[in-house]
Amino acid sequence: MNDRIRQLIKQIGSLEAELNTAIEEQESRIRYKIEGKRVVFENAIKEAHRKLKPKMNFLIWFFTVRPQNFLTMPIIYGMLVPLALLDLCISLYQLACFPIYGITRVKRANYILIDRQYLAYLNIIEKLDCMYCGYAVGMIGYAGEILARTEQYFCPIKHARKILGAHARYAHFLGYGEADDFHGKLEKFRSELAREADVTMPAMH
Repeated sequence: MNDRIRQLIKQIGSLEAELNTAIEEQESRIRYKIEGKRVVFENAIKEAHRKLKPKMNFLIWFFTVRPQNFLTMPIIYGMLVPLALLDLCISLYQLACFPIYGITRVKRANYILIDRQYLAYLNIIEKLDCMYCGYAVGMIGYAGEILARTEQYFCPIKHARKILGAHARYAHFLGYGEADDFHGKLEKFRSELAREADVTMPAMH
């Protein structure tokens, strides 16, 4: 990796840290705290949320929902079966194989967050939808990080063509055709997997 690319990656990391700080500052103004797995709002905020909740009973709300949402609901919620199966399989895979490879295991709880059901301005169906999205998107992120660490262990090489949606580790991989001391560099990638904490961005090379 040349110095220019290394510098750009460092700048991206700094901007991401700055963005996260700005988001945290904005969230702190909403005034809530986390107690265990629960999110607790101040009483004034809870009352404001209740007032923002649509002033209609559930039956009226039900008939205002777009028809296509109901038509596709069996397909969407039917995806819970393959998602749960993937969740089980990928968890068993890292449980069995990561200790053998010497890879730090991915913490599932850092990716699957289900907390939107505590928002008082959502009705029961909206809360269920948010719980589903929290699980599905989080689980894909969890599985993606397990696979990204596996790719770093076995094949930390970029593709010849540009790909969309590459995971955070990909930017640090070896260039396509970068053959010089490949196996020595591969061992370095592998040793970093054993040392790192549970983060999505590995150490700079």
